[in-house]
Amino acid sequence: MEHNHDEMKHNHNEMKHHEEHNHEHHDHNHHNHEMMEHEHHGNHNDTDHSHMDHSMHGMGNLKRKFFVSLIFAIPIMFISPMMGITLPFQISFKYSEWVVLILSTILFFYGGMPFLKGAKMELKMKNPGMMTLISLGITVAYGYSIYAFVMNHLVQSSVHVMDFFWELASLIAIMLLGHWVEMNAVSDAGNALEKMASLLPKDARVVREDGTFETIPLTEVKIGDVVQVSAGQTIPADGHVIKGNSTVNESMITGESLGVKKDVDDKVIGGSTNGNGTLLVEVDGTGESGYLSQVMTLVSDAQKDKSKNELLSNKVAQYLFYIALFVGLLTFIIWFSVTRDSNIALERLVTVLIIACPHALGLAIPLVVARSTSIAAKNGLLIRNRESFENAHKVDMVLMDKTGTLTYGNFELNHYDSMDEVFTDEDVLSIFASLEQGSSHPLAVGILKKAEALNLDIAHADGIETIPGVGMKGVLNQEEYLIVNEKYLIENQFSYDKDRVERLAKQGNSMSFLIRNKDVIGVVAQGDKIKEASYELIKTLKSMDVEPVMLTGDNEHFAKMVAQELGIKRYYAELKPEDKESIVRKLQSEGKRVMMVGDGVNDAPALARANVGVAIGAGTEVVIDSADVILVKSDPKDILNLLRLSKKTSRKVIENLWWGAGYNFIAIPLAAGILAPIGILLTPAVGAVFMSLSTVIVAINAMLLKLD
Repeated sequence: MEHNHDEMKHNHNEMKHHEEHNHEHHDHNHHNHEMMEHEHHGNHNDTDHSHMDHSMHGMGNLKRKFFVSLIFAIPIMFISPMMGITLPFQISFKYSEWVVLILSTILFFYGGMPFLKGAKMELKMKNPGMMTLISLGITVAYGYSIYAFVMNHLVQSSVHVMDFFWELASLIAIMLLGHWVEMNAVSDAGNALEKMASLLPKDARVVREDGTFETIPLTEVKIGDVVQVSAGQTIPADGHVIKGNSTVNESMITGESLGVKKDVDDKVIGGSTNGNGTLLVEVDGTGESGYLSQVMTLVSDAQKDKSKNELLSNKVAQYLFYIALFVGLLTFIIWFSVTRDSNIALERLVTVLIIACPHALGLAIPLVVARSTSIAAKNGLLIRNRESFENAHKVDMVLMDKTGTLTYGNFELNHYDSMDEVFTDEDVLSIFASLEQGSSHPLAVGILKKAEALNLDIAHADGIETIPGVGMKGVLNQEEYLIVNEKYLIENQFSYDKDRVERLAKQGNSMSFLIRNKDVIGVVAQGDKIKEASYELIKTLKSMDVEPVMLTGDNEHFAKMVAQELGIKRYYAELKPEDKESIVRKLQSEGKRVMMVGDGVNDAPALARANVGVAIGAGTEVVIDSADVILVKSDPKDILNLLRLSKKTSRKVIENLWWGAGYNFIAIPLAAGILAPIGILLTPAVGAVFMSLSTVIVAINAMLLKLD
């Protein structure tokens, strides 16, 4: 049953407005399932664990590697002295040096291998960072310790050469612990492309020329094939309807909640869900031209671009690497030229390189990450990309999808009201339902659903007719009733409560009016309600000098209404997924740092492209896997918690970087012997104490992080 309700939002001639206009000018061909399965490989977003080099992702169970390494590290630390200092708990026995040598060798090649492989990749990319700095430290410590063992126990040198087995063991154990803590805190990235591919069914029911049906794999569907889509089934391919009519749920693709009515010649999108009718769809294309495939390409490209970013901690490690290498070599040259003793010069070199090695730096960031991730989870935030989270507080603009983010995303009956003393509110709703029964129109479905929930009497109406551009009419108990839109009331000069109607319209509703004997006796309001939290969100963002921007696939009228109600000055309507991604890219090219918040597949490319992508937890898996942060409770106010926690976390990261690496600016020159001419020389033992204190400080500082 067709009827036309309201030009303000749902003029029945516009019932296809929800994203349909987004597709009718594009040849959206079906997506080859097999191609999708292959395309996604190699397109993972590697930023999630940038602190640890990408090569470490596939290194197996990091937790197991840490505990196995700890088994070897503990005996070494109980037997071997710390930079020449014999600690109170340390022991010695016959052949203990050989035990330390064997255990250290196993530990170096087992526990240190992830770092060595990571360093190899960093150097290959000409971008030394944390992995290279760690590898430098453990390699120098192990290599020099082997030299010390040979000199002390095989060559029987008259001068004892200090080894660094203790430092080797502690460094590998601490670094593995740090990376395990970090990876345990930040959940592993899912694959948005795989989830997107799963939106399509594996098979399609094809209609052959002789009228018979054959179910074939989706990969075998060709251009021009006709597929049958029964009620409730997923449409297997992009195409156009050649027979039948139905209401199609495109929310999985577009993010918009209202069903879209489909008749002959209307286009449909692969991955959307058919309603209660049966459709025959002619496939318009296959492979890369399919709509989902195009969206996937946007997501993949955006993720690859985003993965080029680099963490602050890695940059600090890079600078430390160059500084340590330069100062170490300079130290060796100067000490050797002054003393002509290669042993003394080499010991100074090794001391500089090992002191520069980031014991505290290796824990500084993971501890903050673990703490902030825990706080975030308790507040309904799941962090999937640490770097984007750390930089969230720097954003200039927050772009938000309307449906599901600022509004609830459920198109339903929000209000029903009598405008005549003779009728109760329930009487009005009962008459609406009686006239609407039998219709599959989304507006009718909402009315019937509410009436049934209230157990109202739904009578049989006669003489049901559609009034083009207006609505419908029918006879009930020998009385004629009309269901019309507001435009009809205005044009025919009906008297009604305009203030009440305007108030309902501002809440994002579409109104339908009930007329009896030329009197307006009732109104029903249907629509997608604005979330109460959205008002506070917009107000607070403005107070933080962050500009809120609304993006939607909805029509201009809807968008303007919601934007004005919330106080959003800049908004974009009637957008396709590629439009949203394009807007993000354009704003970034203008120097803006952009956060994108969304919940539909059409938001996925923009989420992946944005500096910070935030998925509403009630959204699709595709969107969640494209995002950097997930709002579990789907509460817009959590965006504010995200910004606040990001700022506090970033501050702690910087503090810990100073504590973790800052001591090097004093310790490295002293270890090099810059004050040796006046009798001040930092011994390896004192350097070790500096490192230990630095590690304790960063641990305490990380635990002091709070949201409030």
